[in-house]
Amino acid sequence: MVGRAMVYDLCRQDDVDEVLVADRDAGKAREVAERYGAGKARGRALDVTDREAVGGFIEGSRAALGAVSYRFNQALAEIAIAAGVHWIDLGGNNDVVEAQFALSDRARAAGVAVVPDCGIAPGAVGILAARLLELAPAADSIRLRVGGLPLRPVPPFNYQVVFSVEGLINEYREPAVCLRGGAVVERPSLDDLESVEFPPPFGVLEAFNTSGGASTLPRTFRGLVENLDYKTLRYPGHCELIRALFALGLAGEEPVAVDGVRVAPRRLLERQIAASLSFEGPDAILALAEASGREGVVRLRIIDRHDEATGLSAMARCTAFPATVIAHMLAGGAVEERGTLHQETSIPPALFIDELRRRSIEVVEERS
Repeated sequence: MVGRAMVYDLCRQDDVDEVLVADRDAGKAREVAERYGAGKARGRALDVTDREAVGGFIEGSRAALGAVSYRFNQALAEIAIAAGVHWIDLGGNNDVVEAQFALSDRARAAGVAVVPDCGIAPGAVGILAARLLELAPAADSIRLRVGGLPLRPVPPFNYQVVFSVEGLINEYREPAVCLRGGAVVERPSLDDLESVEFPPPFGVLEAFNTSGGASTLPRTFRGLVENLDYKTLRYPGHCELIRALFALGLAGEEPVAVDGVRVAPRRLLERQIAASLSFEGPDAILALAEASGREGVVRLRIIDRHDEATGLSAMARCTAFPATVIAHMLAGGAVEERGTLHQETSIPPALFIDELRRRSIEVVEERS
C-alpha cells in the first residue's frame, strides 16, 4: 500500500527521470509501475535478502526507498551505503533504528545519508515537533497524537488494517519512550489513556501510549523541553479490547501446543487481525502536534482522507509522502548533511510542511 504511493508521488516530480520498482512478485512490481508510474517507472522481481542483487538494482540511483518489513532495514542501509545511494525507510523498530545510527560514520564517509523512520509517526510528526519549537521556542511540553482510522468503523474494534500487522503489534507491545520532567523514561504501551477531541465526524477519540512513534525525539529534545510524549489515536474502546487480547497471552512469542501442533500465539493473532480487520473502505489520518508553555499553546493539525481520484488511502499517502519528500530533498540537494540523520534536526521543517501541502496534505496551524 505504501510502496505504490511512493511510486505515484516520485513519478510526478518534474525533475525525476526514472523510478525503478521491485517486489518479490514481478507481476505486482510491473502492475504498480504501470498503474502509478506515469510512464516513468519500470518494475521487476527482486529478493530483498539477496544483497548482491539489491546492490545491483539500486546502483546508479540518487536515492532508494524501502517499503518492506523493518527486519530488512539495517541490511538494506548497509547495501545502499556500499552503493553510494541515499537510503530512506519507514522504520518500525527502535533496535533496528539504533543499529542504523551506528552506521552513520560509514554513510558519511560514502557521501550519503541514511534516514530511518520516515513515515507519518515516526517521521512527519517529529518534523512537526521541530516546527513547533520554531513557532514556540519557550514551550516546555510537546504532545504528539496520531492515528489511522476507518471512516466507516465496524464494531467492536472499530479499526481497519492499513499497514503492517507485524508493526502494529510491535507498537502495542513494546515500551513507549518519552520525556518526563526532563528525563528520558519508558512507559508501558496501552497505558496513560486519555481523551482527545477532533472536529466532526470524529469527535472524542481515545489516545494511549504506543512504541516507536516518538523515535529519537525524546533524546533529541532533552534539555529543550521538559515533557514530550507520543500516543496513538483510536475510536473509544479499542485500547481495552487490545489489553484483553494481550492479557490472554495472545501476543506471546513462545509457541504453545494446540492439538499436537506448536503455534506461536502472536503469529495466530497477527493472522486473525489481518483476516478480520483488512476490509475495504475509506480511511483517515489524524495528527495533532501541540506545544504548550507560558506563552500559550501552538498546534499543528493534519486531517487527511482516502483519495478517491488516485485510489490511495490516507495511510498510504501520509506514510509514503513524507519519505518521498525527504528522498527528493536528498536527491535534489535541498538537504546536504550526510550520515544517519535525525529528521527533527536535519530536515527543514517549513520546507517539509510546504511540500506536504503541495501534495494536498494540509497542515493547519492553531494558537490559543
